[in-house]
Amino acid sequence: MTQVLVNDVVVASSDRCEQVEGNYYFPPDALKSDYFTPSTTHTTCPWKGQASYYNLVVGGQEIKDAAWYYPQTRERAKHIEGYVAFYKNKVTIKA
Repeated sequence: MTQVLVNDVVVASSDRCEQVEGNYYFPPDALKSDYFTPSTTHTTCPWKGQASYYNLVVGGQEIKDAAWYYPQTRERAKHIEGYVAFYKNKVTIKA
């Protein structure tokens, strides 16, 4: 079971993660949605497509752009479409 923690609070947990480029991508149903708020940030990956971001709010602390996902991926990344990854310097990931 792979988990994402912020100050010892589990914000995502799954045994169905996909690993891409050293990042764990969590299926959408693995997220504890109460901690996630949409961000206005977007970036583009040449082979995955356009990424959208989430902020995390845990214990009154907001962590901007802590997670990203690809709502619609390019063909090579279909296996992570909608899955959410996290910045390792903003959260703790236990695999």
